[in-house]
Amino acid sequence: MSAATTRSRTPDRLCAEAVDLARAAAEEAAAPGIVGEHVGLVSEGDRVVTHFFQCLELGYRGWRWAVTVARASRAKIVTVDEAALLPGPDAVLAPEWVPWSERLRPGDMGPGDLLPTDAEDLRLEPGYTGEDEPAPNVPVSHEMADLVEAEDADLTTESPTGFTVAPLRGSIPAVAEELGMRRARVLSRYGLHTAADRWEEAFGPKTPMAQSAPAACVSCGFLVPIGGSLGQAFGACANEFSPADGRLVSLAYGCGGHSEAAVMPRPPQPAAPVIDETRVDPFPLRPSPDSGSVTPTADQDTEELGHS
Repeated sequence: MSAATTRSRTPDRLCAEAVDLARAAAEEAAAPGIVGEHVGLVSEGDRVVTHFFQCLELGYRGWRWAVTVARASRAKIVTVDEAALLPGPDAVLAPEWVPWSERLRPGDMGPGDLLPTDAEDLRLEPGYTGEDEPAPNVPVSHEMADLVEAEDADLTTESPTGFTVAPLRGSIPAVAEELGMRRARVLSRYGLHTAADRWEEAFGPKTPMAQSAPAACVSCGFLVPIGGSLGQAFGACANEFSPADGRLVSLAYGCGGHSEAAVMPRPPQPAAPVIDETRVDPFPLRPSPDSGSVTPTADQDTEELGHS
């Protein structure tokens, strides 16, 4: 460790003793009664020290007034460098800013909202390829790039799908357009897996509704098959009384509205009560003579009157 580093970590004596000067600077920058006790200092370098004062303002719990003082070499006068309100180790801070693309959740979009898709979105992949055509995710096509050098042409970053350019006859895009499959990008394998996991979590075999269903959706007449690879595991529900009406459900999902549930399941019977409160137990006012709890004795007065 060099001598300069050792000196920078050791607070300068004159700067460390300038607590009153630092407090006056903090009170001048803050409102009256906001600066609290002196809570410490730290050496910022050679003859540079920062003093910390407690902040008493409401809403700034854990914050500190930081006043940096310094002095010139071989000088005995300490001057104020700057004063600021800084958060302490246990200060209450605002949450870290999160980009809108990470804050967005399913169902947040409303009418008129526009959600642009990233060019590097893992859920999508090029829908067609060809050596005579540019990549689907490039900002401009080759034809538009050739016009950049022209004086009256402006380069735009708009997607090439926005331009109505007739494809060349016999090219891959031309054939794809005839088949109705000309899309710049389609779902990738990752996009298919994430969609399948999301749908199975909402309407899958592990849900409480499917666990208590009489049968699975694969044998239900209200199931509408879908095409593509997802049709091997999912279908659309067309039962208006089902909680999944109009939703994509797993073939292993099920509910009580199954088309073949002709026999209603028996309702669960409650357990027998420990205490039967439906019967009335007789409770005599006087114990029976032969019960053993009362010793039978002859009463002469009752015998004369004819009482038993």
